[in-house]
Amino acid sequence: MPTPEFVLELRRFVGTRPLPLVGVTAVIERDGAVLLGRRSDNGALTPVTGIVDPGEEPADAACREALEEAGVLVRALRLAWVHQIPRITYANGDQSDYLDLTFRCAWLSGDPVPVDGEMTEVGWYPLEDALARVDADMAARIRSALSDGPAAFEQHP
Repeated sequence: MPTPEFVLELRRFVGTRPLPLVGVTAVIERDGAVLLGRRSDNGALTPVTGIVDPGEEPADAACREALEEAGVLVRALRLAWVHQIPRITYANGDQSDYLDLTFRCAWLSGDPVPVDGEMTEVGWYPLEDALARVDADMAARIRSALSDGPAAFEQHP
């Protein structure tokens, strides 16, 4: 499901104006490899991402998105990074400001497969290969999730 129903409902009221949303990134690790998928909307290779539903716990959202997008069952281990993504303006003019919560997740079961159409392909990538194939923002999310550091966010001056 590319756009949650609650977002479509909000858009009826706010039009294309900036909409603040909470997003999650599920960095799923298994035996030294990271799960990545190719997004159907822009072709970028990324970890699983999605929008937190109203009233939903963010860690639960990360696990739900992994199942919905890639068909894998995961457990969220820790919140690794909190950051504001620069405003996104979509082709239809909709603007969104995402506060991203990046989680380190452990694979529990399931063979990755594109499930809901948001990804055209999904698979396991050795960490160094994954970092080389994603953009700088996604690489920072992956590094943060797989580090042992305690901080969940960075403060910028």
